[in-house]
Amino acid sequence: MGAARKSKQVLAGEIVGRLARRHSTAVVLFHHAVAERLGLGPTDHKCLDLLRERGAMAGSDLCAITGLTSGAITGVVARLERAGYLRREADPHDGRKQVLHLALERSPIQDVIDPLRKDVAALLENFDSHQLTAIAEFLARTTDLIYRHAALLRGETISDLGRIRVARRTPSPTSAK
Repeated sequence: MGAARKSKQVLAGEIVGRLARRHSTAVVLFHHAVAERLGLGPTDHKCLDLLRERGAMAGSDLCAITGLTSGAITGVVARLERAGYLRREADPHDGRKQVLHLALERSPIQDVIDPLRKDVAALLENFDSHQLTAIAEFLARTTDLIYRHAALLRGETISDLGRIRVARRTPSPTSAK
Protein backbone atom coordinates (compact mmCIF):
# COMPACT_ATOMS: atom_id res chain seq x y z
CA MET A 1 0.00 0.00 0.00
CA GLY A 2 1.50 3.32 -1.09
CA ALA A 3 1.78 6.44 1.02
CA ALA A 4 -0.78 8.25 -1.17
CA ARG A 5 -3.31 5.43 -0.68
CA LYS A 6 -2.77 5.41 3.07
CA SER A 7 -3.20 9.18 3.34
CA LYS A 8 -6.42 8.87 1.34
CA GLN A 9 -7.64 6.19 3.78
CA VAL A 10 -6.60 8.30 6.77
CA LEU A 11 -8.37 11.36 5.35
CA ALA A 12 -11.52 9.36 4.54
CA GLY A 13 -11.48 7.96 8.07
CA GLU A 14 -11.14 11.46 9.50
CA ILE A 15 -14.08 12.68 7.36
CA VAL A 16 -16.32 9.76 8.30
CA GLY A 17 -15.21 9.54 11.91
CA ARG A 18 -14.82 13.03 13.24
CA LEU A 19 -15.45 15.76 10.70
CA ALA A 20 -18.89 14.61 9.49
CA ARG A 21 -20.09 14.11 13.07
CA ARG A 22 -18.77 17.52 14.12
CA HIS A 23 -20.37 19.16 11.07
CA SER A 24 -23.69 17.42 11.73
CA THR A 25 -23.75 18.55 15.35
CA ALA A 26 -22.94 22.15 14.38
CA VAL A 27 -25.73 22.14 11.77
CA VAL A 28 -28.27 20.76 14.26
CA LEU A 29 -27.30 23.35 16.90
CA PHE A 30 -27.39 26.15 14.33
CA HIS A 31 -30.91 25.19 13.24
CA HIS A 32 -32.02 25.00 16.87
CA ALA A 33 -30.76 28.58 17.27
CA VAL A 34 -32.56 29.66 14.06
CA ALA A 35 -35.79 28.09 15.28
CA GLU A 36 -35.41 29.74 18.68
CA ARG A 37 -34.78 33.15 17.06
CA LEU A 38 -37.99 32.75 15.04
CA GLY A 39 -40.06 31.58 17.98
CA LEU A 40 -40.41 28.09 16.52
CA GLY A 41 -39.50 24.66 17.75
CA PRO A 42 -36.74 22.83 15.88
CA THR A 43 -39.20 20.30 14.44
CA ASP A 44 -41.51 23.10 13.24
CA HIS A 45 -38.55 24.84 11.60
CA LYS A 46 -37.37 21.71 9.79
CA CYS A 47 -40.91 20.82 8.62
CA LEU A 48 -41.17 24.32 7.21
CA ASP A 49 -37.80 23.79 5.52
CA LEU A 50 -39.09 20.57 3.96
CA LEU A 51 -42.04 22.49 2.52
CA ARG A 52 -39.64 25.11 1.14
CA GLU A 53 -37.45 22.42 -0.41
CA ARG A 54 -40.10 20.04 -1.76
CA GLY A 55 -43.10 22.29 -2.36
CA ALA A 56 -46.70 21.94 -1.28
CA MET A 57 -47.64 18.60 0.22
CA ALA A 58 -50.18 16.88 2.44
CA GLY A 59 -49.57 16.47 6.16
CA SER A 60 -49.37 12.72 5.55
CA ASP A 61 -46.38 13.36 3.27
CA LEU A 62 -44.66 15.24 6.09
CA CYS A 63 -45.40 12.27 8.36
CA ALA A 64 -43.79 9.89 5.87
CA ILE A 65 -40.69 12.06 5.39
CA THR A 66 -40.11 12.91 9.05
CA GLY A 67 -41.34 9.79 10.78
CA LEU A 68 -43.52 11.94 13.03
CA THR A 69 -47.01 10.77 13.97
CA SER A 70 -50.07 12.36 12.39
CA GLY A 71 -50.85 13.95 15.78
CA ALA A 72 -47.40 15.52 15.96
CA ILE A 73 -47.70 16.84 12.40
CA THR A 74 -51.13 18.28 13.22
CA GLY A 75 -49.50 20.27 16.03
CA VAL A 76 -46.61 21.39 13.80
CA VAL A 77 -49.03 22.53 11.08
CA ALA A 78 -51.24 24.39 13.58
CA ARG A 79 -48.24 26.23 15.07
CA LEU A 80 -46.82 27.16 11.64
CA GLU A 81 -50.22 28.32 10.46
CA ARG A 82 -50.74 30.47 13.60
CA ALA A 83 -47.28 31.99 13.07
CA GLY A 84 -48.22 32.86 9.47
CA TYR A 85 -45.69 30.56 7.77
CA LEU A 86 -48.11 28.24 6.00
CA ARG A 87 -51.69 27.92 4.88
CA ARG A 88 -53.89 24.88 4.34
CA GLU A 89 -55.99 24.33 1.24
CA ALA A 90 -58.38 21.52 0.41
CA ASP A 91 -56.84 18.88 -1.84
CA PRO A 92 -58.66 19.20 -5.18
CA HIS A 93 -58.39 15.42 -5.74
CA ASP A 94 -59.28 14.23 -2.25
CA GLY A 95 -61.61 16.33 -0.14
CA ARG A 96 -60.47 14.55 3.04
CA LYS A 97 -56.92 15.89 2.70
CA GLN A 98 -55.43 19.31 3.06
CA VAL A 99 -52.43 20.51 1.10
CA LEU A 100 -49.89 22.60 2.98
CA HIS A 101 -48.51 25.66 1.18
CA LEU A 102 -45.98 28.27 2.19
CA ALA A 103 -47.82 31.45 3.11
CA LEU A 104 -44.96 33.90 2.56
CA GLU A 105 -43.01 34.72 -0.60
CA ARG A 106 -39.91 35.40 1.47
CA SER A 107 -39.71 33.87 4.88
CA PRO A 108 -38.13 35.69 7.85
CA ILE A 109 -35.96 32.58 8.09
CA GLN A 110 -33.96 33.94 5.16
CA ASP A 111 -32.98 37.03 7.15
CA VAL A 112 -31.71 34.82 9.98
CA ILE A 113 -29.82 32.40 7.71
CA ASP A 114 -28.42 34.89 5.17
CA PRO A 115 -25.33 35.89 7.22
CA LEU A 116 -24.19 32.26 7.34
CA ARG A 117 -25.00 31.77 3.65
CA LYS A 118 -22.83 34.79 2.79
CA ASP A 119 -19.96 33.47 4.93
CA VAL A 120 -20.19 30.03 3.30
CA ALA A 121 -20.26 31.64 -0.17
CA ALA A 122 -17.11 33.59 0.72
CA LEU A 123 -15.45 30.41 1.98
CA LEU A 124 -16.32 28.59 -1.25
CA GLU A 125 -14.47 31.25 -3.24
CA ASN A 126 -11.26 29.58 -2.00
CA PHE A 127 -12.01 26.39 -3.96
CA ASP A 128 -11.56 25.73 -7.67
CA SER A 129 -14.34 24.34 -9.88
CA HIS A 130 -13.12 20.72 -9.50
CA GLN A 131 -13.15 21.02 -5.72
CA LEU A 132 -16.58 22.68 -5.77
CA THR A 133 -17.89 19.85 -7.97
CA ALA A 134 -16.53 17.31 -5.46
CA ILE A 135 -18.08 19.19 -2.53
CA ALA A 136 -21.45 19.45 -4.29
CA GLU A 137 -21.39 15.77 -5.21
CA PHE A 138 -20.42 14.76 -1.68
CA LEU A 139 -23.21 16.83 -0.14
CA ALA A 140 -25.83 15.55 -2.61
CA ARG A 141 -24.84 11.92 -2.19
CA THR A 142 -24.48 11.99 1.59
CA THR A 143 -27.84 13.75 1.90
CA ASP A 144 -29.46 10.92 -0.07
CA LEU A 145 -27.66 8.36 2.11
CA ILE A 146 -28.79 10.09 5.30
CA TYR A 147 -32.44 10.11 4.20
CA ARG A 148 -32.17 6.43 3.24
CA HIS A 149 -30.54 5.44 6.52
CA ALA A 150 -33.08 7.44 8.54
CA ALA A 151 -35.85 5.46 6.81
CA LEU A 152 -34.00 2.20 7.45
CA LEU A 153 -33.57 3.05 11.13
CA ARG A 154 -37.28 3.79 11.46
CA GLY A 155 -38.14 0.49 9.81
CA GLU A 156 -35.68 -1.46 11.94
CA THR A 157 -36.83 0.27 15.11
CA ILE A 158 -40.45 -0.59 14.46
CA SER A 159 -39.72 -4.23 13.61
CA ASP A 160 -37.23 -4.59 16.47
CA LEU A 161 -39.79 -3.26 18.95
CA GLY A 162 -42.29 -5.79 17.69
CA ARG A 163 -39.83 -8.63 18.19
CA ILE A 164 -38.97 -7.43 21.69
CA ARG A 165 -42.63 -7.33 22.67
CA VAL A 166 -43.23 -10.81 21.31
CA ALA A 167 -40.12 -12.11 23.04
CA ARG A 168 -41.26 -10.72 26.39
CA ARG A 169 -44.69 -12.35 26.10
CA THR A 170 -43.29 -15.74 25.17
CA PRO A 171 -41.92 -17.58 28.19
CA SER A 172 -38.43 -18.92 27.78
CA PRO A 173 -37.89 -22.68 28.07
CA THR A 174 -36.12 -22.24 31.43
CA SER A 175 -38.82 -20.01 32.95
CA ALA A 176 -41.62 -22.46 32.07
CA LYS A 177 -40.24 -25.07 34.52
